Parts: sequence; structure tokens; C-alpha cells
Amino acid sequence: MKHLLIIGLGGGIGSILRYLLQIGVGRFTPVSFPWGTFLVNVSGCFAIGLLYGLSERHSWMTTDWRLFLITGLCGGFTTFSSFSYENMMLLRQGSYVYFLLYAMLSVLLGLSSTVAGAALMK
Repeated sequence: MKHLLIIGLGGGIGSILRYLLQIGVGRFTPVSFPWGTFLVNVSGCFAIGLLYGLSERHSWMTTDWRLFLITGLCGGFTTFSSFSYENMMLLRQGSYVYFLLYAMLSVLLGLSSTVAGAALMK
């Protein structure tokens, strides 16, 4: 139960930060390109990479801190960061076939599923 609360707190903060960043960026950029979401995804991937590196080097990054920062905060900020992290793990493990399948199928099926869901509701 403790881990769920830690993840939930981090996820809530991450979601609020995502919203604020998207609103802030939206005030200064044209609507024709989703700059807010783009910046959230890229910065979330950078943050999860930094946090992963810290967790590998420092003992203060306990399981609770990893759950709060990586799973909760970054996961709430953007699920793209989790996708990127999982792909990095597959590459580190040498699971190249699973990496290719996961990356390609996630993008293709994710987009196809969004189109199918929207079409179903019309």
C-alpha cells in the first residue's frame, strides 16, 4: 500500500507539471504544432534518463525514491518517458528483437487504436 501512495503522489505532481508546462508553452507557440506535448515528452525522457543514471550511481536513490521520481513523477509527467525507459532497458539487456517489436508495434498499434476508437465513436 505504501508503494501505491508513493507512486500516486509522484504521478499527481507529474500530471500537474505536465499541464502547467503545456499551458505555458501554448501561450507562446503556434497551435499548428503540439509544442507543449513535444517538450513534455522530450524533457520527460531526459529526466527519466537522469534519474536512472542517478539510481545507478548513488545509494540514496532507494526503491521508494525510484518509485516516486521515475514511476510516479516521470510517469505522470509523460508516459512517453516510461516507453523510452523500457526500450532502453531492452537494449541494455541485448533484447534487440523485443526492442524493435515493442517500439514499432507501440507506435503503430497506438496510433491505429486511436484512429479506430475515434472512428467507432463517430
